[in-house]
Amino acid sequence: MTKVFISGSMGIKHLDSNVIARINNIIHSKYQVIVGDASGVDSSIQQHLDSQQTESVRVYCSGSNARNNIGHWKTEVIKTDAPSGTRAFFTAKDVKMADDCDYGLMVWDTRSIGTLSNAIELLNRQKISLIYINKAKEFLKIKEGADLEKLVSYMSESSFNKADKKLKLRSKIEGFKYQQGSIEL
Repeated sequence: MTKVFISGSMGIKHLDSNVIARINNIIHSKYQVIVGDASGVDSSIQQHLDSQQTESVRVYCSGSNARNNIGHWKTEVIKTDAPSGTRAFFTAKDVKMADDCDYGLMVWDTRSIGTLSNAIELLNRQKISLIYINKAKEFLKIKEGADLEKLVSYMSESSFNKADKKLKLRSKIEGFKYQQGSIEL
C-alpha cells in the first residue's frame, strides 16, 4: 500500500482548500496516511481525516503518547534517547516517517524549520514531496536539489539564516546539486 507522509508548519491552523483537495485525492486513492501528532497542520489534517471517516491512518509520536490522535487511529511510537521536548526528540518521529513513506505532502509557512527538514529528509531518500507554500497558494514538487533551491527562495533572509544555522541549509543545497541523477516519477 502506498504511504503518504503529510505534515506541515505548527503555525498553520487551517488547511487551504487546495490542500484539502489533495488530501481527498489521497483518501480516494486508498493510500495510507502517516501523520504526526503536533498541533497546527498535523492536528488540522487529523481533523479532516476524521471528518472523512478515513481509516487508513497511522499517527507517529515520539515518546509514549500521542499529543493529538483525533481519530483514535493506531499509533507508531518512536523511541529516542533525546531529552523530551527537544527538537531532536520530535525529529526522531519525523525521520521514521520519512523512512516509512513513499511520498510526502507538506504545508509550509516559509519559516518552519521542521517542515523544511522533512522535505530534506525525503530528498535524501530520493522520495518526492509536494510542498504547498501557504502564503503563495501554490504547490512545488521537490524531487532534486534545484527544486529545494527554488523552495527556499520563498523564505525571508532571516528565516533562511535561521534554517541555515540549524540545518546547515547552504551546504545541503550544494550537496544536492552535485548528486548524480534525479528522481523519476
